[in-house]
Amino acid sequence: MTEISEQAVGRAQIEALARSGPAHLVDCDLEGASLAQPDLAGWTFERCNLRRADLSGCKLEGTRWQSCRGPFAGFVGADLSEARFAGCDLNNAVLRRANLYAAAFRSCKLTGADLAEARPVDLLFEETLLVNAKLPGFSFRKQMLRRVDFSDADLRKCDFRATEFEACSLRGADLRGARFEGADLRSADLGGLKLADAVLFRGAIVSRAQAADLLGELGISVL
Repeated sequence: MTEISEQAVGRAQIEALARSGPAHLVDCDLEGASLAQPDLAGWTFERCNLRRADLSGCKLEGTRWQSCRGPFAGFVGADLSEARFAGCDLNNAVLRRANLYAAAFRSCKLTGADLAEARPVDLLFEETLLVNAKLPGFSFRKQMLRRVDFSDADLRKCDFRATEFEACSLRGADLRGARFEGADLRSADLGGLKLADAVLFRGAIVSRAQAADLLGELGISVL
């Protein structure tokens, strides 16, 4: 695997590297680069600057991204199946219509990211910020979600059936049409259950404190 380090890398160099197989980019600057369409399957990116880089439509299967900075990066329609992101800043990135089959995001920042219409089969989020992110219609059914912050996120029609939430936040999220049957919400931050919102959590497991918040709206105390 060819290694490139501490360089500003543009489209021409990326295309040349792609012809000889996967490459390993370390501390490279791809800010604002237009890289749409190339086949970069199996590449690794370590501590690279991808701010506003455009990787729309790229073939990125099996790529590895470690400690990269990619705010406002574009991955529209990219194939990120089995990609692995760790410790990356992808705030406000656009992943609309991306293929996220078996992709994983660990200890990442995806605040404000747009993942609408993405294909999230077997997608993993762990210790990741998804504050104000767009994930309508995603399925997290039967998953274990650990330290995922969905505060103020668009979670309309998401499937959380039989999902276990560990130290997660749903505070202020748009949950219209979401399903929670069998979900364990006992350690989730729900932002204070409101009586009018109780129907959203039909069939879910909540803690005694969460139930007390709900009943408190009816003037009922749980001792």
